[in-house]
Amino acid sequence: MNTTSRRALLIAAAVGAALLRGGEAMAAVATGAQAPAFSAPDADGRARALEEFRGRLVVLEWTNHGCPYVRKHYDSRNMQTLQQEATSDGAVWLQIISSAPGEQGYLDADGARARVATDAAHPTATLLDPSGVIGRAYGALTTPHMFIISPEGAILYQGAIDDRPSARPASLEGANNYVRAALADIAAGRSVRTAQTTPYGCNVKYV
Repeated sequence: MNTTSRRALLIAAAVGAALLRGGEAMAAVATGAQAPAFSAPDADGRARALEEFRGRLVVLEWTNHGCPYVRKHYDSRNMQTLQQEATSDGAVWLQIISSAPGEQGYLDADGARARVATDAAHPTATLLDPSGVIGRAYGALTTPHMFIISPEGAILYQGAIDDRPSARPASLEGANNYVRAALADIAAGRSVRTAQTTPYGCNVKYV
């Protein structure tokens, strides 16, 4: 078996294992299907629901500030730049923290607000999902794990942020950013050419 085949098998095994958390099966949302409804408090204490953003493009970003893959994108300002581009074009950008209390990446409301300030991040809101209800509904596997939802509520893209499954900052050079490409396709009125990819990063730290 060559290196490429071994790597593919390892990725497939990791994804398969991540679909089961503590014996509980994860949902797998089909690209093109309606996005699962949700409601959760944000870091400012407001109840936010997907339904309130009906009619707008929505980007979901699963995050964990302690994950080296997440840090690659934030310390380089790659994620913040993408957030600004998307929201400047009218999209809603929702960070979601599904780490359970006591697990890496868990933040309460104060901690989440402080982290957004420290990272100079630009989400529309940061949603707190410590029970993992939203994460499991979407089948969020890794941090980061990205979803784009149409104004009508359908999943237009899901998967990795880019094609470089590495925590090394140098891997960003020349990377194909799937999220940026999908947003460009949507803005141009085209079908998303790469609508689903395999996410990479740290496993979401569910209960």
